[in-house]
Amino acid sequence: QVQLVESGGGLVQAGGSLRLSCAASGRTFSSYVMGWFRQAPGKEREFVAAIDWIGGTTYGADSVKGRFAVSRDNLKNTVYLQMNKMEPEDTAVYYCAAMYLGSWPFSTAYEYDYWGQGTQVTVSS
Repeated sequence: QVQLVESGGGLVQAGGSLRLSCAASGRTFSSYVMGWFRQAPGKEREFVAAIDWIGGTTYGADSVKGRFAVSRDNLKNTVYLQMNKMEPEDTAVYYCAAMYLGSWPFSTAYEYDYWGQGTQVTVSS
C-alpha cells in the first residue's frame, strides 16, 4: 500500500506561481509513474501532468503545456508540480496519483493505483 500526501495548495493571483508537493510512503517510489490530476466542483477529473519512473520523460495536458512542469526526487520520495502563469481556470482540487510500474499513456486516471487526498488551488482574477 502506498500513501500519498499533497501539500502546497493555496490562493494565488492570476499570472502568479505555486508549487505543489506530493510525498509518498514506501521504499519502491521509483517503481511508480507519478501523475497530477485536478477536479473543479461539478466538473470531471482531468489529467494535468505525469512523470516517468526516473524523471527523464514528462507529459502534460495541452491546457498546461508551457506553464506547468512536473518533476520528482526519488531520494525524497516526492513529486512536484510547478505551476506558472496561473489562470482562474486552473482553480481546482489537485490530486497526486501513483501508477505501479506503469505504461503509456500516463494520462488515464483509471490506470493509477493510489491517490492522495487532494489540495485546493484557487486562482483569483
